[in-house]
Amino acid sequence: MSTNDPSDVTRDDSGLDLSADVIVIGGGPAGSAAAIMLARKGWQVIVLERERFPRNHVGESLLPASIPVLEELGALPAVESAGFLPKYGATMVWGSGDTPWSWYFKETSRRYPHSYQVWRPQFDQILLENAKSQGVTVLEGHHVTEVIFDGGEAVGVEFTNPGGVSGEAQCRFVVDATGQSTLLARHLDSKRWDPFFQNLAVYGYFTGALPLPEPNQNNIFIESYAHGWLWSIPLHTGRTSVGAVVDSKTGQEAIQKNGAKAFLEAQIAQSRVLSVMLANAKMDLDPGATVALDWSYTSEKLFGPGYILAGDAACFVDPLFSSGVHLALMSGVLASAYVTTALNNPTMAEEAGLVYQELYLKEYNQFREMARLFYSSNLTAESYFWEARRITNTGEYSPRHSFIQAVAGQPPRGYERAVLDRGHAPDEFIRSVRTVESERQARTGWLAALAGDPQRNQLLNAIPRLAEGVAVQRKPVLAEGEFVLGHVLNTVSQPEGTPCSPLVAAVIGEVDGQRSVADIVDSLGQHLNQTGHAQLEEAVSRTIEILFVDGTVQALVTE
Repeated sequence: MSTNDPSDVTRDDSGLDLSADVIVIGGGPAGSAAAIMLARKGWQVIVLERERFPRNHVGESLLPASIPVLEELGALPAVESAGFLPKYGATMVWGSGDTPWSWYFKETSRRYPHSYQVWRPQFDQILLENAKSQGVTVLEGHHVTEVIFDGGEAVGVEFTNPGGVSGEAQCRFVVDATGQSTLLARHLDSKRWDPFFQNLAVYGYFTGALPLPEPNQNNIFIESYAHGWLWSIPLHTGRTSVGAVVDSKTGQEAIQKNGAKAFLEAQIAQSRVLSVMLANAKMDLDPGATVALDWSYTSEKLFGPGYILAGDAACFVDPLFSSGVHLALMSGVLASAYVTTALNNPTMAEEAGLVYQELYLKEYNQFREMARLFYSSNLTAESYFWEARRITNTGEYSPRHSFIQAVAGQPPRGYERAVLDRGHAPDEFIRSVRTVESERQARTGWLAALAGDPQRNQLLNAIPRLAEGVAVQRKPVLAEGEFVLGHVLNTVSQPEGTPCSPLVAAVIGEVDGQRSVADIVDSLGQHLNQTGHAQLEEAVSRTIEILFVDGTVQALVTE
C-alpha cells in the first residue's frame, strides 16, 4: 500500500472498514488512554489488540499520580467500584537494617492519599471497555505484524485477524502501544538497553499468603536480600502477586538449570520476612512462574512522520516504584495530544514531538534516578548484585546528577526522603540535599521577615537576580488535549522547561540584576491606570516571592 487515499478501503472478514484517522496498536493502558483522548477530539480511532481481554498481565500496584489521569479518562468510577484493594503506601526491608518500615502516600499528597492494587486482567478490560464506550472501534485478536511506511512516513499496518487471514489497514497516524513487544522500536532499531539495571524478574501468584500487620495489610511489600529484591502485592481476588528481581545473567543461568518455578521458590526461601508470609501459601499453576527479561530500556526517538511510541513501547524502567501503569497512562494522554497537533498543524509536528519526548523522558528519568539511588543506598547485603549497582561519584551518573533528576532540585519528601532516613545514600547526594534544603529555608526565612511590611517596600526596592541557566522559551505546551505555542521556564534542575504563565515570562524577561522590583512593575505597567498599576504591583511581587523561594530568582539584593 502506498497511498492514503481514503477511498482505498480495507476490510477484515467481518466487513468492518479498517481505514481510520488513527490506528492504535495495543489495547493496554497506554493504548486505551491514547484512543480515548483521540476519540474525544473527533478522530476516527481503531485499536488493534492481539489478545482477547481479559488477559494476564503483571504490574498490579498503582501510584496515586494515576488517579487524576483515570478521572480524566472517565474510567475512575469503574475502577473505584471494581473492589480493588486501596493501597496506602509501601512497606520495605531496605537500607541499613533488616526491620520492615513503611511510607505512606498521605505524607506527600492529601488529595490522593491512596491508589489501588489492581488485578490487571480486570483493570485493563475496564480501560478498554471505556474506550469502546467513547466511540473507539476495538478489534481484539488482531495481531499487527508490521507498520507500513511510504517514503519514511507511517501510513498503515499489516495484521492477522482471528481467523488467521492477513490484511492491511490504512490510516493517517499510528500509535505504537505494543508494550514490551516494542514493535516500532525494533523495526527502527532504536531500542537501547539500560546499562545500570540489567535485571530480570520471575513472578507468580500465590493463594494463602499472610498479610502484613495492620495498618499495612494492603501495602506493597518489598524486601531486599542478598541477590536482589522481592515484591508481594495483595489482590482483592485473594491471590498475592509475588516476584523476584535479580541479575539478568546469573538469573538466566539458574532458570535454565532448574526452571522458573524452582528458581522463584529458592529466592523466596532466602528472604527473612516474605518467606514467613508465604510459609503456607501455594503458587497457582495458571499461569505458573513467568520470566520477564531485560526490564529497563528506552528508544532513541519516540516519534516520527506518522507515528508515535507510547507506554512500554517507548521505554520501561525497573519496577521498584510500580511506575509502569502511571507512565503508560500519562504517555497515552500526551501521545494523543501530539497526534492531534500533528494532524491539525503539521508544521508544528517536529517541535511538538520533541516536547512529547522531553515530557515523557523527564517522568521516566525521575523514576529511573530514584531507583538508582535506592539501589545505591541499600546495605542489607554485600553481594555482587548490590555492589554492581552502587552509584559512584564520577562519570555521567554522579549522585548530584541523580539528585537533580530524581527530585528536580526540590527538597526530598517521599521515597527520596527514605533514602536519607533508612539507607546509606552517597555522600554527594546527602550534601546536595542539605544544600537545597538550607538554601530554601534561608530564602523562606528572608521573605517571612518581610511579612510585617504591608506596603512591601523592602521587596519593591530589592533587586532580583536570576539563577544560572534560567531562561524563558517559546515552545509547544499542553493545552486542551493538544500542543499550542506557549512559554516555558528553563532552569538548571528543569532544563527541558516547565510551562509558565505570560506574567512569569514577562517578569523574568525584565530581571536584569540591575533594576528593582518596583522598576520592573513600572516597565510592565507603564500604560496602566492607578488601579491597574496597583494590581500589577501585587501580582509581580507575589511572582517574585515564588520565584525566589523556588530558586529561579537566586538573590534579592537590598541597598
